[in-house]
Amino acid sequence: QVQVVESGGGLVQPGGSLRLSCAASGSIFTVYTMGWYRQAPGKQRELVAHITRGGSTNYADSVKGRFTISRDNAKNTGYLQMNSLEPEDTAVYYCNAVLRVLAGTTANYWGQGTQVTVAS
Repeated sequence: QVQVVESGGGLVQPGGSLRLSCAASGSIFTVYTMGWYRQAPGKQRELVAHITRGGSTNYADSVKGRFTISRDNAKNTGYLQMNSLEPEDTAVYYCNAVLRVLAGTTANYWGQGTQVTVAS
């Protein structure tokens, strides 16, 4: 069994910062890619940032220069540092992990989401 759990969301004022964490646990052989997505009310889920096992990253244009994705391969954990937050960043943030389990199969796993609210 595999679990992907996000943490670190909350309420922050415009211009503030938050750091989200995503921990993958269970019968994991290796985590290939990790990504952060978000979904605002009435909108489709969108990619925020993505990182490969080797550390290559890509970002949505709307967050470039403000958000930083990173990971700790030894801990199977990913992070999203969010600075200069704007009200438009308000959404539920989901972690996605593409990983191989000990049994040999590779699959896509999602966390349950963490709410980020940017408001004064």
